[in-house]
Amino acid sequence: MEANVVDLRRNTGKILKALKQRERITLSRRGKPVGRIVPIEEDTHAVDILAHPAFGMWKDAAEKSVPETVRDMRKGRFHDL
Repeated sequence: MEANVVDLRRNTGKILKALKQRERITLSRRGKPVGRIVPIEEDTHAVDILAHPAFGMWKDAAEKSVPETVRDMRKGRFHDL
């Protein structure tokens, strides 16, 4: 579909309907193309959180409580001297 700036302002409903039907829209100004409006790709960027390597990285550190672990991580670098 092709639309100009005036169509974008006056016929927004038609443009949204075209996007819903997965159409690409070329936007022109004074007869020259200036941009493209494309529909969002559904589920292509979905990430499985459970598959991320950082998920569950502390599962083996059950020996210390959470406050102890955080306290150890926040110690200053001169604390051990």
